Amino acid sequence: MDRVALRGLAARGHHGVFEREREQGQTFVVDLDMGLDTRSAAESDDLSRTVHYGVVAEEVVAVVEGEPVDLIETLAQRIADTCLRHEAVREVEVVVHKPDAPIAVPFEDVTITIKRSRA
Repeated sequence: MDRVALRGLAARGHHGVFEREREQGQTFVVDLDMGLDTRSAAESDDLSRTVHYGVVAEEVVAVVEGEPVDLIETLAQRIADTCLRHEAVREVEVVVHKPDAPIAVPFEDVTITIKRSRA
């Protein structure tokens, strides 16, 4: 399986269980690793036979900026579902970073990583 990766997609969202997260919003960063077979695209040099990562990036940002959810697990699932709607994508690993999570002690980052594939 070949891989197409996008790293560091940043967008402002209003996700979280606390009222201030919903009101003020915060930056979320998303990393994607999509599995697909790129042989046909490589042989034909045809974009329609692979995944258009620019389109995927725009769609993922729209999910992050879209309808708020309580959990980053839910956000990650919505992003995975978005990626798997692209015909060429067979599997995806999604990492959602929440670097400004409301934690009282010093920390660098909070992440959720999920892996999903077509049934």
